[in-house]
Amino acid sequence: MAAHTSSPNGLVPVHIAVHDPAPMEEPGPQTNDYVRDRFAASAKYAGISWNEHGAEPRWLGMDTSTCAAAINPSHFSGDGADEFDRFLSGAASRGEPALIIATMGTVDDDGDRVRSVFGRPGGRVDFRHFTGAIVGERLLAGAEVSLAPGLDAADRDLGLRLLNRPTNAPWWAMTVRASALEGPRGTTAREPEGELVPILVDSLGEPVVARWTSGDGQQIWYVIPDGVDWNQVVDWLVQRALLEHVPAALRRVRSRHYVDPALETTAETQARSSLAELERRYLQDKTRLEDEWEQARQEAEPVRSGLLYGSGSELEDAVAVVLRAAGFAVTDLDEELGGTLSADLLAVLNGSICLVEVKAAAGAAGEKLISQLQRHLEKWPQLRPGQPVTCAALIVNHQHRLEPAERPPEVYQRRVVEALPFPVIASGDLFRWWRAQDWSAVQAAVLGQAHSEGERDERPAGGRETPAVGRRRWLPWGKGGPA
Repeated sequence: MAAHTSSPNGLVPVHIAVHDPAPMEEPGPQTNDYVRDRFAASAKYAGISWNEHGAEPRWLGMDTSTCAAAINPSHFSGDGADEFDRFLSGAASRGEPALIIATMGTVDDDGDRVRSVFGRPGGRVDFRHFTGAIVGERLLAGAEVSLAPGLDAADRDLGLRLLNRPTNAPWWAMTVRASALEGPRGTTAREPEGELVPILVDSLGEPVVARWTSGDGQQIWYVIPDGVDWNQVVDWLVQRALLEHVPAALRRVRSRHYVDPALETTAETQARSSLAELERRYLQDKTRLEDEWEQARQEAEPVRSGLLYGSGSELEDAVAVVLRAAGFAVTDLDEELGGTLSADLLAVLNGSICLVEVKAAAGAAGEKLISQLQRHLEKWPQLRPGQPVTCAALIVNHQHRLEPAERPPEVYQRRVVEALPFPVIASGDLFRWWRAQDWSAVQAAVLGQAHSEGERDERPAGGRETPAVGRRRWLPWGKGGPA
């Protein structure tokens, strides 16, 4: 009598080493820990829309020999080891790699009980028939995670999906370790086999999502953190991972997510090729633009940080960068004259020679800063008798403990500034002009001139008006310089 063979239903069978959550009832307060853990393990998969994603779950107690992938398989007898072995044997008999997804760690780790089939809650994934293990160390809250470079399309897609986890979701840094085997002659260490490819990494470059492949290519493990959206993972498994690693599994069940290229129409082939080319160009362009953005950020950050939050040399260096960008020839007087004999910077532009004093104030700026620049002006003829200055400027990063939008727009009250023979410039204004590359505004502010284009209304974050620069040229000592 011929065996009955069901026709393909379009759904890819996937093994999960837990009991079907559908018929299970939530345990009561008197239920023992074993039943509670069994319910909790199954409940993680209760909300998956399997049919929608083109998959069919095979729970504990169901045949797994035809499964295309496994999720969190078990090594332990009676808890899924038989199902796992049949899954591996089925893949081997078809000459296909066994595709496996395993979670690292446990979100609700309480540290006192074994909750994972892979080991204690610290996080561990062991391989079936291969030596070595992946051990995870839970990262502290707020850990920064990013994509590893050089990923293929399937791995990159997984990484992008997992980057969208909630900000408080935990991560585990992963390392591959040797296996320790106990024998009559003691413990023997077996070096780990296979290759671990990072997909997402922490700030130290340690993988927090990774793909491990055995040396013979028979097993491919994707290790992801616990606490994921399983709908996202199953969708990725069917549409990207199986297509990349086990396309025959999609073909066997006639999955709607796969058409054999040999059976495609010309229009389908052209569209698929165009899509692949678009993705290739996108990845190239994205990598290039990310590099350009990172380079621009690295160049901008010292200036941004210095002008808005810096003091001392950090602030002085940032001001010097802006002045040079605006066309000034800038000399660091502290470095050239030694110590604090004069103002911080000498800025020269088109015959104008300006002493620039750069100061920071955590709170409101005191008028002592004004007197310091005045003393430097008085002393300058003794230091450089052959180079008289024609102007001066005081640049102050005031109230720098506050956020920029919360700071008063002016360093001093206008009546104080109007009585001075030099302009007082907030470093926040200098930052806005630098950010907009408004070099004429920088020049006018430092030289004490009216800015021809400065009448336009430029407002910083928070809605406050940008303080107007002086409306006349500051020549306090006449064209011959100070007396």
